[in-house]
Amino acid sequence: MRRNATSIDKTLLGAVIALCLLGLVMVFSSSEALGVVQYGNASYFFQHQIIWLAVGAVGGLLALGFDYHRLRSIAPLMMVGIVILLLLVLVPHIGVSRNGARRWFGFGGFTIQPAEIAKVALVCYLARWLEKSGARVRSAREGLLPFMLMLGLVVGLVLLEKDLGTSMVLAIIAMSMFMVAGARWHHLGGAIGVAALAIVALIKIEPYRYSRMAAFLNPWNDSLNTGFQSVQSLLALGTGGLTGVGLGNSIQKYQWLPEAHTDFIFAIIGEELGLIGTLLVLCLFCTLAYRGYRAALRAPDTFGLLLATGVTTWITFQAFVNMAAVTTVLPTTGIPLPFVSFGGSSLSVTLTAVGLLLNISAQGVKPAVARRAGIDIGRRHRGAHIPRAGRSTSAI
Repeated sequence: MRRNATSIDKTLLGAVIALCLLGLVMVFSSSEALGVVQYGNASYFFQHQIIWLAVGAVGGLLALGFDYHRLRSIAPLMMVGIVILLLLVLVPHIGVSRNGARRWFGFGGFTIQPAEIAKVALVCYLARWLEKSGARVRSAREGLLPFMLMLGLVVGLVLLEKDLGTSMVLAIIAMSMFMVAGARWHHLGGAIGVAALAIVALIKIEPYRYSRMAAFLNPWNDSLNTGFQSVQSLLALGTGGLTGVGLGNSIQKYQWLPEAHTDFIFAIIGEELGLIGTLLVLCLFCTLAYRGYRAALRAPDTFGLLLATGVTTWITFQAFVNMAAVTTVLPTTGIPLPFVSFGGSSLSVTLTAVGLLLNISAQGVKPAVARRAGIDIGRRHRGAHIPRAGRSTSAI
């Protein structure tokens, strides 16, 4: 189906563009000191961010012009390919190791994290499998068991890279798609229970995760060691007040706050732009979430519904977990803020996924047209847990 400029969700696109532009400004502001110290170039990270932003924009345009239905046929190859990449990154001298974690492939001055690509592969493959499974997803043997095996394979490999944050994001993506496909509530609850127990076990067996949890419970108790990052983040947010200290005037970015340009860039936004700046970011992600799920509800088929659900859940859940970690509502997870944090593969892959979401949105069916065409916008026949959806579509 051909798409024109009028069919693009301009609100969704505008929110993403605003986040990317804000990200460029804040990456430069938060990383200039680090760039000078490490590379003798204040704009080093800013220049790399522009390159990855361009790569992501190209990927997004390709995804927008691509017939997303063709992903059905290539999804199995995508899954096989990402499993191979996740295995290869664990091999010494192939994968790049940093701070005890082996998560990246290195190419000159650039790195690629296969776990980020795994998000797209998992969304596409699960959308295909769940659509083909139909009502069988409600069966324990034909639905829950194979779902848990597929999810366990991908999440297990990412956990071997010592990346609990991305593993959690992958699990939430899969759970949301499983729910929308019509899974039984007690099956879903059981899967969540198993995941929760696994997280507790993983925290206990890894000292650095356990120390993060202790720092989360009381960061001020060890403010110069395990709680240092959380304390500095709170100081940055507190210093910013309502309107901030001014763009470029952050003190925490001068190597007081670790990872100021990546995982904790939201704290620098709070320091320089104040509560107003952080609320702006929150509102933009809320807008993205609303328009993304709206696109899912209006998708012309089950495959599009599941794809849009997976992509929207991925971006919004990752964003809110990052902001919650920065504000110490949740323990530090080590995942970036989408579109805003410095990051190569994360930024480019997420922008490509947005192109796919805009593609589905552009082919969406209006509620009135859907009723005439007999399309089940309420998703009762598709098994989504949307109570009383068949009675009204005026709110969609």
